[in-house]
This record gives sequence, structure tokens and C-alpha cells, in this order.
Amino acid sequence: MRINRTTSVTEFLFSGFPQFEDGSFLFFIPLFFIYIFIVIGNLIVFFAVRMDTRLHNPMYNFISIFSFLEIWYTTATIPKMLSNLISKQRTISLIGCLLQMYFFHSLGNSEGILLTTMAIDRYVAICNPLRYPTIMTPRLCAQLSAGSCIFGFLVLLPEIAWISTLPFCGPNQIHQIFCDFEPVLRLACTDTSMILVEDVVHAVAIIFSVLVIAISYMRIITVILRIPSGEGRRKAFSTCAAHLGVFLMFYGSVSLMYLRFSATFPPVLDTAIALMFAVLAPFFNPIIYSLRNKDMKIAIKKLLCSQKMLPTSAS
Repeated sequence: MRINRTTSVTEFLFSGFPQFEDGSFLFFIPLFFIYIFIVIGNLIVFFAVRMDTRLHNPMYNFISIFSFLEIWYTTATIPKMLSNLISKQRTISLIGCLLQMYFFHSLGNSEGILLTTMAIDRYVAICNPLRYPTIMTPRLCAQLSAGSCIFGFLVLLPEIAWISTLPFCGPNQIHQIFCDFEPVLRLACTDTSMILVEDVVHAVAIIFSVLVIAISYMRIITVILRIPSGEGRRKAFSTCAAHLGVFLMFYGSVSLMYLRFSATFPPVLDTAIALMFAVLAPFFNPIIYSLRNKDMKIAIKKLLCSQKMLPTSAS
């Protein structure tokens, strides 16, 4: 990507993909269908939970909110990727770049906090089942869901406000497929030592969330292994398998991207890692939640069947 500071507009040229005439349309087609699948898949999960009263409990409530956030998380970057793949002038304004960074990372923060909340929810449900209904009340569930989103959006405001005050100049080329903190900060005509501070702050947040989730699941697995019946163990594991899969995919790719500090990767590997957590993880999430959960599959079938019956009943 290239930034041109001859005017007040910041311009990005995507160098990670081939030019349109060299075959970038071959990247456009699969990315377009992946994005459509992400939106439709997560909408189905969201409405399946909302419309099936059997799924009105904390675990599925968190899953539906996570699916809703996933739609906007991908919408912050993928449409711009698609337009750049078929455009010769791959530009974005400075304000547009800052907004993309803000919404992409705010939604990502909200999802990370929500995944941590889901791990705690599973911990209480399996390790303290008798008190679970009195602890995870609908009110607390709503507060945790709203708090995850509000905190995720508020915590990033000072960082974006600070970046918006920085002067930018040449060199003006960056290898990334969307606006991100480190690539943008490296283009600032000022002391770049703050990049290390940014890396440390992001690393602490990621490591803290990973530790909370890991400790919760270590305790959960210990309790599950003590269950005498094989059927009971299988059922307990099945309630956690989907969340654990999403956690590993989300934080695994995020850690590769943001826990490397001064280490540098080849541009192709950088692009692959960025695609992993910005595109592929959201792509697999609705698949994981629908295939690994019997109740969710039933709810999705009911939702799709009811939609098919609407025209018949209307006629």
C-alpha cells in the first residue's frame, strides 16, 4: 500500500495482490463468496437463536451476539479489499483509514472480551451447575454482553485519537491488505518508539484473555474427567467444543499477528496471517457452531423451514 502526502489524503496501494490485469479477479471471486457466506451464515445463527425459545439461555445468547459482531467485523475490511482488487487506483482517505482501524479493532476487542465471557460462563455451568441459574441471570448476561461491546469500542478511542494527530510523510509504501496500527505508525514522521508501547499494550490484553480462557478450560476439563458416565462426559465436552474451536482459531491467528514485537515476516506470510484472522476465522465460525451443536442445527432447520413456508401460507 502507498501513502501520498502531497495532499491531505492518504492513499493506499495494495501490493499484496496482483494487479487486476494480472489476475486479481481470481482473488475477488472466492473472497466475494466467502464474504457473502460469512454474512448469511452469521445472520442465520443470530436469528436461529433469537427465534427459538429453547436457546434463550446465556451460552446461546453470547453465541448470537458474537455472530452479529462477526458480520460487522468482516464488513469493516472485506468490502474495501474487494473494491481494491478490481480497482487500479487502490486508495483510501486518512479518515477512512482511521475509521477502518477503529471499527475493525473495536469489533475485534469486543469479540475477544465476549469469548472470555463465554469461557467464564462455561466454567460456572460445568464447575458449579447448581448455582449457575442464580449466577448467570438474564440481567447479568445482558450486562456482560453490553459491557463487552461498550468497553471494546471505548478502549480504542484514545489510541485512534493519538494516531490522527501524527504527521505522515514518505516513504509511502506499506505491505498490508487493510489499515492496521503498526504499518500506519511506521509511516509517521515522528518518533516511532511508541510502536513498541503499542505492541506491549496489545500483547498484555491478548495474553490476559488467553490466560483467563486457558485457566477456565483447564478447570473445566478436570471437572469433566471426574464425571463417572461416558455419556455425561461426552455431553459436557460437546457444550464446550464449539467455543474452544472458535477460541483457538481467533486467538491463534491474532497472536501470530500481534505477539511478534520486532520480528518481521515476509509480505506473503503477513498477508496470509491477516487473511486468517480477518477472513478465514469468521468464515469457519458459523460452520463450527452449527455442525458441533445438535440444538443449533435443529433451530437452524426450523428457521429455514419456516422461511420456506411463508410464501405458501401467504398464498
